[in-house]
Amino acid sequence: MSADLRLGSRGEGVRDLQQRLSALHHGPVTDEPGEFASGTEAAVRAFQDARGLRTDGVVGRQTWAAIVESGFALGDRLLYLRRPMQRGDDVVELQRRLNALGFDAGREDGIFGPDTHRALLELQRSVGLAVDAICGSTTIAALDRVGSFAEGSIAELREKERWHSGPRRLAERRIYLAVAPGLAVLGEQVARGLGEAGAEAVLDTAGDDDSLVAAEANRFGAELFLAIRTGDEAGCRCAYFASGRFRSEAGWAVAHAVHEELGAELGTEVEVVGKAYAVLRETRMAAVVCEILPAGDIGAMRELVAAAGRTGRAVVRGVRRGVEHPPDAPA
Repeated sequence: MSADLRLGSRGEGVRDLQQRLSALHHGPVTDEPGEFASGTEAAVRAFQDARGLRTDGVVGRQTWAAIVESGFALGDRLLYLRRPMQRGDDVVELQRRLNALGFDAGREDGIFGPDTHRALLELQRSVGLAVDAICGSTTIAALDRVGSFAEGSIAELREKERWHSGPRRLAERRIYLAVAPGLAVLGEQVARGLGEAGAEAVLDTAGDDDSLVAAEANRFGAELFLAIRTGDEAGCRCAYFASGRFRSEAGWAVAHAVHEELGAELGTEVEVVGKAYAVLRETRMAAVVCEILPAGDIGAMRELVAAAGRTGRAVVRGVRRGVEHPPDAPA
């Protein structure tokens, strides 16, 4: 898709979008084919909300990719490790099944990466299949024969173990902090506070695409990713990675602690939500996105900048609590 599709767009791209949304049971019922009107926008928003994406009614690169990925069911194609990595709901289903059986496929993010590759090899060895790390009809049949799946996910357990096996002090953590350009003053306060607490923090205010930011955080080798930016809805929310029945336990812990500190400082309700934003999905560490105020609210932006010192200290307190005294996640 070469350009974003939004209210008022017309053409074959919109027609394709409408057909795909209909196949996913989010189809518009009032718009003319090829016309992006209120029905199509409502369908896009419903899809974005269901997938944990930013709910803005605009079909940009990330929303379009999610729509395409939603069209794959396990068995539609061969799955294997390649570059670029395969993505789709079929990969999510494979990861879910492997994790439920105790073969650690990593986070159920729908990206067929090295963890999924290794887990697939282990499964094939254990059931006596050809060990080629290719998921086709034979491997799927073997998965079906194994029987009922355990509740929960080995990947969740392993992530939690890795998080708690590391230093329980903020002073020894590597943190990648990505802040929207308009919130740079707040970002500087948070980075300063993290540094004073002894963390090795890098501040990114470039405002790059989510995937580029995730790649930089991965290259940095961060143990925690924290983004501060504006959101699409009123209020303030802290998001962690969640997809289907999978959630990032470490991400939830930090998000919950930050939301409590921010709520007390801002005097407002701060929501904790599981999302599948690209930056949460593609980072390889615990990650939290703080959407601290709605986009376009100039008054709220001015108030936030004026209180950047206090707000920044609240964020740092939350991060510290999430690392050193993480709350228990709900079952």
